Amino acid sequence: MINKIIALTAILISISGFSQRNNISPYSTFGIGEIYDAKSVAEQSMGGIGTGINSQYRLTFSNPASLSYLKYTVYTLAGANNYTKIDNGTTQQSSSSFSLSYLTLGFPVGKNGGASFGLQPYSKVGYKILSRELNEVFESESDLFRGKGSNNRVFIGYGHKLPYQISVGFEASYIFGNLERTILHRNENRLEERATLYKTTSEINGFAFKIGAQNTLKINNKINLKTGLSFSLNNKINDHVIESVISLLNSPNPDIIIPREQILERNFTARVNMPLKTVLSIGTGKDNKWYLGYEYSYQKAVSFSNTFTQNNNNIRYDKSYNASFGGFYIPKVESITNYWSRVTYRAGLHLKKTGLVVNNTDIKDFGISFGVSLPSKRQLSNINLGFDIGNRGEINNSGLIKENYYNFRLSLSLNDKWFKKRKLD
Repeated sequence: MINKIIALTAILISISGFSQRNNISPYSTFGIGEIYDAKSVAEQSMGGIGTGINSQYRLTFSNPASLSYLKYTVYTLAGANNYTKIDNGTTQQSSSSFSLSYLTLGFPVGKNGGASFGLQPYSKVGYKILSRELNEVFESESDLFRGKGSNNRVFIGYGHKLPYQISVGFEASYIFGNLERTILHRNENRLEERATLYKTTSEINGFAFKIGAQNTLKINNKINLKTGLSFSLNNKINDHVIESVISLLNSPNPDIIIPREQILERNFTARVNMPLKTVLSIGTGKDNKWYLGYEYSYQKAVSFSNTFTQNNNNIRYDKSYNASFGGFYIPKVESITNYWSRVTYRAGLHLKKTGLVVNNTDIKDFGISFGVSLPSKRQLSNINLGFDIGNRGEINNSGLIKENYYNFRLSLSLNDKWFKKRKLD
């Protein structure tokens, strides 16, 4: 057992160096960046459904009530490689990055309970945009927009079984991280003039809470109807901002920053108000054979107080929703002669209204996903592979862009029985 934990930690250390790399996405410019859905690789491979799903030997993150079904200790880590193509109608740009997705540990608590804790990314900022235009004397002036950084969350959850096949759960998390955004303005024809750098650094922190419930109803001896409901409660995230304007040497290389004079610096605290998010899931299936489910989430508009995002009239936030459909299929879970019959095959799709409105256009996200769980020789441990393809935004006369993304995900899930009772001969 100790050797397994040491091996897991070593893998984490080797991966963590990549965790600060962010996808280049102009849509992460706004707010606290692009917010991740708290989903496992298996859930993401089914379009993101998971609020109504539970397992004795696998963790799902959508609903803490699912922890009550754990019968095995599960420790798992995951990473994702993201490839994005950005198209504004005239030019295209592509980028790729690798990042840690999560590191978690779950275990049963008594006969009717289960708990988990771990680390996951919460949001990210990663973009680089160059804008050029001619001034009144036909000189080229440029603005280079850059952003980087990420926010993470540490969480702990507990689920408990009640009578009548009902389970309830609770999760608490602490969100923290740092973001940096800059705008470099310079006259490319007059290097003797100074350039100007506008910079904001944000230190993010705050708490978030989630509650959930699940119910399993037997339709007959083989088929179950599973329903799930979760609420991410209203919470406020603190954004401690340092805003500054700096005069620079106008270098022809924008990557060379040589400060000359501090023009402005001020500190202030902003608030990000995250309203209640409701998720409802319903599905039917046969244990260890197949499952089909539908999930819908809804959230009112995210709002901001005392922050620079209010100064941009082209950006606003509206209500968001996400509709997902997916499932899995296992040909023959107990097959001895055919390995591929024991593999779990997954697929799904999602349609999301992100809640971000740019130039009066709703930013939507559509994607399809696939995945497999490859069982190991060691009982219930497995390797999960997932792939999804989709697009975000659109090309129109409002100056928006379209992102086409291709994500590959990998997770390793190790299972064991802790606190076994010793048998005497």
